[in-house]
Amino acid sequence: MTGTGRAGTAAPIAVGDQAPDFSLKDNHGRTVRLADFRGGAAGHDSGEAGGAGDRDLDGKNVVLVFYPFAFTGVCAGELGALRDALPAFVNDDTQLLAVSTDSIHTLRIFAEQENLEYPLLSDFWPHGQTSRAYGIFDEDKGCALRGTFVIDRTGIVRWSVVNALPDARDLDQYVKALAAL
Repeated sequence: MTGTGRAGTAAPIAVGDQAPDFSLKDNHGRTVRLADFRGGAAGHDSGEAGGAGDRDLDGKNVVLVFYPFAFTGVCAGELGALRDALPAFVNDDTQLLAVSTDSIHTLRIFAEQENLEYPLLSDFWPHGQTSRAYGIFDEDKGCALRGTFVIDRTGIVRWSVVNALPDARDLDQYVKALAAL
């Protein structure tokens, strides 16, 4: 399922497309690259979160969750629900990555306050570059829409949903999409 483009945004990338690669800092200042989760890459320990040495050569599926802003009610609720179901999203087969346009400093405090133990990635600068690559950056608001992309071990988008800013996503849909891989 894929949402449609909204005013101020390009159309989201489609299911079946290669997921745009990115390199973003997490809430601890470590670099996380989508490519590091792909299978078949030469393993090496980069010493950074999500580095190729942190996983086996089979790679991992990635649940990539874009959210508008830290410290907002719907975002905190969605990310808290992911925290509460974490074993389904962070395990030997799957890695959860959450992305917003907030700074890494904001994300660090947000993660501590909400007890979020998965990477919160900053798409702060260049502002929204990764959100734009996925076609979900709202130019008028300056933030990402609520977009989720389930990406397989080869880097192909297998499922996606994009909701407007006020509309929370259904966590059960993520679980079903992962089970189908």
